Amino acid sequence: MARPQEGAKIELYTRNRELNMRLQVVLARSGVASRRKAADVIGKGRVTVNGRVVRERGFAVDPDSDTVTVDGKRLIFKKNKTYIMLNKPKGVITSKYDPEGRKTIFQLLPGKFASLHPIGRLDKDTTGLLLITDDGDLTYRLTHPKFEVRKTYRVGCKGRLGAKEIKRLERGMMIEGRKTARAKVEVVRADEDSSELYLDIHEGRKRQIRNMFLFLGHPIKKLERVRYEFLDMKGLRSGGFRHLTRAEIRRLKDM
Repeated sequence: MARPQEGAKIELYTRNRELNMRLQVVLARSGVASRRKAADVIGKGRVTVNGRVVRERGFAVDPDSDTVTVDGKRLIFKKNKTYIMLNKPKGVITSKYDPEGRKTIFQLLPGKFASLHPIGRLDKDTTGLLLITDDGDLTYRLTHPKFEVRKTYRVGCKGRLGAKEIKRLERGMMIEGRKTARAKVEVVRADEDSSELYLDIHEGRKRQIRNMFLFLGHPIKKLERVRYEFLDMKGLRSGGFRHLTRAEIRRLKDM
């Protein structure tokens, strides 16, 4: 019997690998939510496969032939994903909609990006680098604490930040009943009125950095995320965005 050509084997392997994909992964790759949040969506009975409600996140699905809906809306399984970097301005909400009518990050982007979701969040008054995508798998890897993805912030706070406070930041401190992970601190300037520094952390709790400095008695005046691992915002104006390059996407996925 003739052996199949190498190219045919690779094509068959790629096709079979897409078959019987876990439902949780299908939702994540379709841009519905991260894998963690997709599990909640499934558990609440909001998902159907071929007309039947499925609550098992590991349920096997073929995205090429099965019909999957969330809240009655059919999913389109996109194989080509979108990866955007945004330089978020101050006063803009990291959300798709805001009940208070405040401006959101999606009002800064063309309408064709409305199905994307942010990777993590920056609060209203924090500026800087924000990644936006429809790749649920990458979102999971970049936001789950176990992967320890490094983010660098430029911090401006009130008062002189001394050696004792810097050590507390570097060693971690108890905030809301949980100890923060170790941080890396590089002081740019410190005087009686204010201090400016770079802070490297890999956590992302809600308002974590602001709470850390408030605990130290040095409330934050200005907070900007300037780096996300190897990515920076060089040449990107406030409110501007760009697509990540193929090399950048590959490097993020290989981390």
